[in-house]
Amino acid sequence: MEPRGPTPAMNGANFPFPQNRHSPNCSYPNYRNSDVKAAYDKWKADTVTSDGAKGFLRVKRTKEPGLEPGSTVSEGIAYGMILSVYMNDQSLFDSLWKYEQSFLGKNGLMDWYIRADGSDRGENGVGAASDADEDMAWALVMADRQWGGKGSLGDTYLNIAKHQIEQVYNTEIQDDKLLKPGDSWGGWSTANPSYFAPSYYRVFAKVSGNNKWNDVLQTSYDVLAKSLNAANKNVDNGLVPAWCTSDGAPNAGVFQNGPASPTHYQYDSCRTPFRIGLDYCQTGEPRAQSYVAKTSQFFAGIGAKQIVDGYNLDGTPRPEFQGGQSAAFVGPAAVGAMSNASYSAFVQDGYDGVKGMNLLVGGTYYDESWTVLSLLMMSGNFLDYTAISPL
Repeated sequence: MEPRGPTPAMNGANFPFPQNRHSPNCSYPNYRNSDVKAAYDKWKADTVTSDGAKGFLRVKRTKEPGLEPGSTVSEGIAYGMILSVYMNDQSLFDSLWKYEQSFLGKNGLMDWYIRADGSDRGENGVGAASDADEDMAWALVMADRQWGGKGSLGDTYLNIAKHQIEQVYNTEIQDDKLLKPGDSWGGWSTANPSYFAPSYYRVFAKVSGNNKWNDVLQTSYDVLAKSLNAANKNVDNGLVPAWCTSDGAPNAGVFQNGPASPTHYQYDSCRTPFRIGLDYCQTGEPRAQSYVAKTSQFFAGIGAKQIVDGYNLDGTPRPEFQGGQSAAFVGPAAVGAMSNASYSAFVQDGYDGVKGMNLLVGGTYYDESWTVLSLLMMSGNFLDYTAISPL
C-alpha cells in the first residue's frame, strides 16, 4: 500500500498530486498513485503533440474512426486541461489553452473540430460543443485554485474562467435552463444527457455570481429523470439515450441534414454515471444517488469484465466494436458505483480493468482519456478545489 496524501502545498501548487481526499459519500478501491501517474504519462505520450499546434500543444485523435487521423476536437483539449490541472502540469495546461484560443468561433468559444495540420476547421467543424466548453471552464476554475495568478497566460486563470463561464451561459443555455449541445444549434427538442455536469453548475454559480446556473442544474436532473421511463424500458437500469428531447423521448433527428442521431446508450451516454457520480461524491446530492443506484445495479450485475461498448435502452447488449472493452464504459460505470459500498468489489474490478490502459476498443484518444479521468476519481484526486483548503 502506497502512502496516502494529501500532499502539502509546494512549489507554487496548492494541491500537488496526489491528494487522495476521500469523500464521505463514496467508497474507494484499493488504488495506487503510481497507477494514476503511469496512465497519465502514457496518455500524454500517446495523444499530446506539438505537430500542427501553431507553436503550442494539442491533444490528437489517433486511430478513432470517422474523422481525420491526428485531428483535434475541443473535447480533447478540455480533457487535457482537466488532467493537467489535477496532475499539476501547468506548462501543458497553459499550452493547451493557448491552442484553444487559436481556434475561436463567433462566440469566443473553441470550434469543435480542427484538422491535424491546424490549417482550418475542416468540414462541419465550425461551432462550439458545450460539453467541451464546460469542461474547460471547470478546469480553469481549478487552475485558479491550484496555481493562482495567470501562469504564462495573458490574464488570470480566474478572469479567464469567469469569461468562459459567461460565454457558455450566454450562448449554450436555452432559456436560462437547458444546456444545449453547442452555441449554434439545439433547443428544447435536443438534449444530450451525458453533457449534464451538475457539480460544475454549482461551482459556476458560486464563481460567477449568476445563480441562474442553479436552474440549469435543476433542468439537468429533470431531463435525466424524464429520460428514464416505461416507453424507453430503462426505468431501472439508468441507461440514458444519447440524444433525446427535454421530455426524455429519444430523438434520432437532431443532426440536421446529417445521419440519424444515436438514441441508445453509446460512446456519449457512457459518460453519464461519471458526471452524475461526481455530483454525489462531491455534494451528496440525493438525485445523483438515485440515478447512479440504477446504473450501478445494472453494471455490477453484468460484471466489470463483461461490460460491452453499447446497450439498447432496455439493457440488451449492442456493442459497437468487437475484440475488446472500452475504458469509457467501464471506468465511469465504476465511478458511479463508488456511491454505495455494497458495490466495492465491482468498483475494484473496474479500477483493476482500466488501470492497465488497454481497454481501448473505442480508440486510443477517447479510452485513454477516460481511463485517466476515472483513475483520478477513484483515487480521490478529481476534486472541487473551491470546496477544500490546501495543507
